[in-house]
Amino acid sequence: MDAAHCYLEGNADAVEFCPHEPHANLLAASTYTLQEGDLPSRSGSVYLFDVEHSRLNLLHKVDTTGVFDIRWSRGGGESLALAQADADGCLRVYKVDDTEDKGYCLREVAGEKISSSMCLYLDWDQSSTSIVVGLSDGSASVVSFTDSNLETVQEWKGHDFEVWTASFDLNNPSLVYTGSDDCKFSCWDIRDNPGDNRVFQNSKAHTMGVCCVSPSPSEPYSVFTGSYDETLRVWDTRSVSRPVNEVSVSLGGGVWRIKHHPSVRGVVLVACMHNGFAVVKVGGGKGEVMESCSKHESLAYGADWYKGKDQKRSLVATCSFYDKLLRLWKPETAFEI
Repeated sequence: MDAAHCYLEGNADAVEFCPHEPHANLLAASTYTLQEGDLPSRSGSVYLFDVEHSRLNLLHKVDTTGVFDIRWSRGGGESLALAQADADGCLRVYKVDDTEDKGYCLREVAGEKISSSMCLYLDWDQSSTSIVVGLSDGSASVVSFTDSNLETVQEWKGHDFEVWTASFDLNNPSLVYTGSDDCKFSCWDIRDNPGDNRVFQNSKAHTMGVCCVSPSPSEPYSVFTGSYDETLRVWDTRSVSRPVNEVSVSLGGGVWRIKHHPSVRGVVLVACMHNGFAVVKVGGGKGEVMESCSKHESLAYGADWYKGKDQKRSLVATCSFYDKLLRLWKPETAFEI
């Protein structure tokens, strides 16, 4: 059921609900637009919305370079922050200010050019003091964030092509997962030199590039991957050096983003590029599509669940690229909370 929608000024590629009270009604969205010509440039914006009463009320907009990814920190309160990975090879961090005259707005507190390549994806560790970034040259970087300072502490080249995704393990902060256009799904131990400490690398399961790696927040040894080969896969990592592909679900479009339901185990929201969005249930060694959404008319890139206290009726945000559309909608599926 459609709740609200609006059109952004650039090509929409990411949406993220704030996971922390009292800011759960804040929704961030980002854009990436390539200006072609003799001197091509990449422009973008980061938007901050209030979604109270399932509406989209624009609070603030920051114009910047082309944005590939945004992510809220895992810590709330004074440590609440929004990080941005962009086409200029920069990592930027914003804090949320609540001013009497302007209300909520984003304030940049840190920005660092960490690579001459493009920053494609980012993820925070559990303490919100480190960020891992996937880069377009096949490398990944771990960047510390302390006292509003960003500093690269590790960088290694683990892939032959773009690293579309990089994520911390949710239970072991020393492990980082990466996925790349070279079709490889990898895990690294970052305690020393990650390039020399590869825990595993699977190069056979995905027949096209790996777009997304998303560890399950409710199953400590379960990791979901998405690929251009249009398949959602679930991995059992209990044998950390030889993960087992337990479940595969064909979704009819490249699996660009996977977002776990904040309170329902095994339910994920998936951005399927050329095939809209899907709500998928995984469990008992199988997976099934519970619901599909095809109201977007362009590449389905950004997707996320509302994470506030009232989840009796789930709310999701999705965005699509060329039509610049941002939507709020409520899945028809009833979930047991």
